[in-house]
Amino acid sequence: MTQLRGAAVSAADFGLDGPRGPVFAGVGFAAEAGSLIAVTGPSGSGRTCLLLALTGRMKAGHGHAKVAGHPLPRRMAAVRRLTALGQVPGVNDLDPALTVTEQLRERVLLRRRFGGPLRSLLRTRRERAAASRKQLEAALATAGLDLDALPKGGRTAVRDLERLEELRLSVALALLGEPGLLAVDDLDLKLSEAERGAAWALLRAVADTGVTVLAVCSEPPGEGAVVVRTRTGDGEVGDRADGDRADGDRADGDRPSGGKTAGGKADGDRADGDRAAARETDKEGAADAIAEAGRA
Repeated sequence: MTQLRGAAVSAADFGLDGPRGPVFAGVGFAAEAGSLIAVTGPSGSGRTCLLLALTGRMKAGHGHAKVAGHPLPRRMAAVRRLTALGQVPGVNDLDPALTVTEQLRERVLLRRRFGGPLRSLLRTRRERAAASRKQLEAALATAGLDLDALPKGGRTAVRDLERLEELRLSVALALLGEPGLLAVDDLDLKLSEAERGAAWALLRAVADTGVTVLAVCSEPPGEGAVVVRTRTGDGEVGDRADGDRADGDRADGDRPSGGKTAGGKADGDRADGDRAAARETDKEGAADAIAEAGRA
């Protein structure tokens, strides 16, 4: 994929309150353009809300942040234009009734009609179609989505995709907008250890194109990422770069992987339950923050 211009991201004492109290607070970190940023923390600590705030889709109330030099929350519209959402459950879910090809075609047509640069209007219809096709092929390659490998090829329904394939599709759709920052929620939810490795490899491939990537996760990758940890209540939120993380330094409430353990299936079931509870708690926090801020 063509080298893109990523967005540097920073925050200082960044926070958001909802009707029930703080959703997240005291966030501070700095990441260069093209970085991989992993947001992790215990359930209910506002990880999803932080993602939405840093992409200009939720208005924070404390401190400040910058995305590609645009201050938040003052320049939310500018930040929205240069950011894109991958999978964010409850915000931009894929249409399960569409096939993969239909989902891609819809996004390409919308992008061509409403989201393309003004100079593209000077091209002929054939030139615009060729440019869209090239951009789509590049996005699919970067996301690692091989349509021919799907059960029914491009005619595979979105509802029939495995979760990792659904992630790849959502990333490919987001990359069509050539964003400076790509954000993904619940990256490792219900993924096996091998699938989590593939998911992080995917996001690193995106970052290698120059795009800054921000991912909410239960466990950050072992190295090569700026790690931002959220905390509930009055706990601190900080960052640690390049996987500088001791074995005993797990954030309170960090959840284990969803795979089976040597002890049997029960541990994996409990892990899935923990993730589901965390996701529901974050959704409640997002709803509270949206009600307070007046926009998503």
